[in-house]
Amino acid sequence: MTEKIEKDPKTWVSGDDPMTDAQASYLKTLSEQAGRPDPTPDVQTKAEASELIDEMRHAAGLE
Repeated sequence: MTEKIEKDPKTWVSGDDPMTDAQASYLKTLSEQAGRPDPTPDVQTKAEASELIDEMRHAAGLE
């Protein structure tokens, strides 16, 4: 069995890069599924988007 190793988004080399279009689209979809407002206007970086995606996946019951 392979252990999944996760790296903290805050330590990513590209973590300060702007959020990608794919991340923005996924966040919009997840926010709808979780019954929350679209958070994308407030998200600036890839790392922030990744952390919010994890939070929204949990809120939407996908984890």
